[in-house]
Amino acid sequence: MQTSQCGAPNLLLILLGPMLLAVGRAALESQALHELEKEPAYWDAQARATLDAALKLRPRDHQAKNLILFLGDGMGVSTVSAARILRGQMEGRSGEETMLAMDTFPYVALSKTYSVDKQVADSASTATAYHCGVKANAKTVGLSAMAVAYECNTTFGNEVYSVLRRAKAQGKSVGVVTTTRVQHASPAAAYAHSVSRSWYSDADLPSSARRQGCVDIATQLVTNVDIDVILGGGRMYMTPKGTPDPEYPTSTSRKGDRKDKRNLIDHSFTLKISPSVLVRCFGPSLICLFFFVVPLRGRIDHGHHDGIAKLALTEAVMFDRAIQRAAHLTRESDTLTVVTADHSHVFTFGGNTPRGNPIFGLAPKKADDKMPFTSILYANGPGYVHINGTRGNITMVDYYDEEYMQQAAVPLDAETHGGEDVAIYAKGPMAHLFHGVKEQNYVAHVMAYAACLEPYSKCPPHPHSHTSSGGANTPSTLLFGLLGLLCLLR
Repeated sequence: MQTSQCGAPNLLLILLGPMLLAVGRAALESQALHELEKEPAYWDAQARATLDAALKLRPRDHQAKNLILFLGDGMGVSTVSAARILRGQMEGRSGEETMLAMDTFPYVALSKTYSVDKQVADSASTATAYHCGVKANAKTVGLSAMAVAYECNTTFGNEVYSVLRRAKAQGKSVGVVTTTRVQHASPAAAYAHSVSRSWYSDADLPSSARRQGCVDIATQLVTNVDIDVILGGGRMYMTPKGTPDPEYPTSTSRKGDRKDKRNLIDHSFTLKISPSVLVRCFGPSLICLFFFVVPLRGRIDHGHHDGIAKLALTEAVMFDRAIQRAAHLTRESDTLTVVTADHSHVFTFGGNTPRGNPIFGLAPKKADDKMPFTSILYANGPGYVHINGTRGNITMVDYYDEEYMQQAAVPLDAETHGGEDVAIYAKGPMAHLFHGVKEQNYVAHVMAYAACLEPYSKCPPHPHSHTSSGGANTPSTLLFGLLGLLCLLR
């Protein structure tokens, strides 16, 4: 007994030793960096190095072989800044000085996210803008602003087409990868045309819309565009009503939803691993890399709507890790990679916090009501809790908990989107076209121009042949990369 009692802690120390050493090393490096930062020479040297890199930067003004659009749903600038700090603190550092993978992209612009009918837009109209190149009305996907939300007969003749569809029309391999259901508005605008973002399956279609010829989004997924790679959730909208989910067979909320008794997965999808790399499946989301790929991180948005900043920011960190991994699987010389968001949220962090303050921690001073508050707050949402007219004392709960709901100024069942501009980060061929402040629909036009897709025919020249073996993106390499990223995005 004596031996086993001693052995367990020793084994734990052996297992955790490398991790503790890494965190300790990072903490020491952070302390040393803090001392260096007191010297003006440190900042002069850093700025000179940055200036030298900027002076050496040359646009890649040739045609792109591949396109990747990373879309962080709800990933506003404040979310990126907080995620940067979180990632650094997860690695044992102060956090503020951390460089995200997207921070290293050489070209940055701002995107104006309003829609034709809304000052603060939803995910449907914004998706139409960055996928199809035109601004649209709220609640609609893949349609111009001539279409009216929920009025089926305004669908026909007002369809607009995505970069993904245009790429497929030219014989390219295309894919959509999402951590939401694949019928969600953000991916749906890549392949569907619907006056309602919520018409996921035929069970969601009003009888009047069905009579007028409107088709549900799940059906359009398998009929409109021959997409090579689809990874995400939403199986229930693809299978007959009552069909048990293969991953969650006992769940009643995940059973099939379709009234027409069609199994769209069995009829239209296969899972095949071969040199041609045809992968079509539904389930946990990960990243893939083909000619045109749209990896979407939807849970950032979900976390913010629920007022749970830890979920939103952790998702943003994982999203950035996927961007970093994608950089290892592609060549910047032939792949245009764009990272952006559809909209922001009413999320903020402040409170005169000191350097290295835990991102989910308290502000150093109490508010005028003599109560403490966390650095992170929401302008509205479910975190509004007043007891007898007084804000709750958050020190009575664990504000580091995974499901802690940050306090909000205005009570709402769900926190809302923000209306400010979001960032566009770009690298690769024609990435220099992203600069300044642009309308959101400009994103689709740059991607189409860079890859010589409709409506552009006067295109950038083809690149010179590349002999470098680094970052080769052959189909087999991409498949293994795709499977390897499963752990990053789950």
